[in-house]
Amino acid sequence: MPSTTKDCSSSKRLRVAFAGTPEFAAVSLEALISQQEALNIDIVAVYTQPDRKAGRGQKLSASAVKQVALAHDIAVEQPLTFKKSSSEGMAARQTLRSYQPDVMIVAAYGLILPIGVLITPTYGCLNIHASLLPRWRGAAPIHRALLAGDSETGITIMQMDKGLDTGDMLYKVSAPIEANDTAASLHDKMAELGATAIVTVLKDLAHYQAQAVPQDDSQANYAEKLVKTEGEIDWTQSATEIERQIRGLTPWPGAYTFLAGQRVKILASLPVNPSQQTNQPAGTVISVGRKAILVACGKDADTKQADTKLDSKVESLEPSASTLAITELQFAGGKPMTAEQICHGNQLNDGDQFTTDSK
Repeated sequence: MPSTTKDCSSSKRLRVAFAGTPEFAAVSLEALISQQEALNIDIVAVYTQPDRKAGRGQKLSASAVKQVALAHDIAVEQPLTFKKSSSEGMAARQTLRSYQPDVMIVAAYGLILPIGVLITPTYGCLNIHASLLPRWRGAAPIHRALLAGDSETGITIMQMDKGLDTGDMLYKVSAPIEANDTAASLHDKMAELGATAIVTVLKDLAHYQAQAVPQDDSQANYAEKLVKTEGEIDWTQSATEIERQIRGLTPWPGAYTFLAGQRVKILASLPVNPSQQTNQPAGTVISVGRKAILVACGKDADTKQADTKLDSKVESLEPSASTLAITELQFAGGKPMTAEQICHGNQLNDGDQFTTDSK
């Protein structure tokens, strides 16, 4: 890795290459562009994923980062690889060297940067990572934090090395995860926080690199990439777990269940009320109300612990299970509907059964 002891605080403008693809990265790029003079930097090139087909027409679409770069007349590079085993990868490395970057800022780029790329900029590559490392390394830290029920998350500016999000930490800033946060809302918060964090670090890069802190690998978890099947609800899980699943997978891949063989998307629910318990089988629609649709779930951990403390004389009573209050859902082929709209219709009734598959 490049030395981090060099003086990067001189009057010479820092040559910055930026690598990122989605909206999360575009927010940081916009912030850096707007503060080039204040930070004494020049953004000399932007790296992003090749244009992809998107939408119903499957037309080639530029990434959010590319759109920002083009709007500000910044050179855009879209290599397929940096691997030295291919001629294209070697050409991409040479192109990067030609920009003579002092530092490369990386945010959700989506392309593996080999060690030959990481050492090209004078001060290496800095990653804007949406987790308080080493808590969640990997592709989906925002979603995994919600699914795990974390109370806080944040941004880590990290000096990249050859490992997966294993580099030394230059700067961390935390933020609470609110009870109503979804992956979408938390993404937007982290995008803004990431932009602020990278600006902070670039104001005094030499200081932050000199104070870099190694990660504790024993505290690391891997935030695996999301797959569509993770959205399927298992109603035998606790209401707390299902409520996290709904928020953690909104907007994609989305939480869903089945009713009479038809897929139903569960779009939103209320925070779990521990006092609302039931003896109904998991997946049973207990009541269809104007404010919420109450569904039976599995037992919460707290409920299970309480059951073990019950007097043995009440063994004849069935243990209570948790309930989920759904406020918005979408039937197959229909539009999103609130609980009140569903209450006035006849598509869902008390006693209906949500199931885990369409068979």
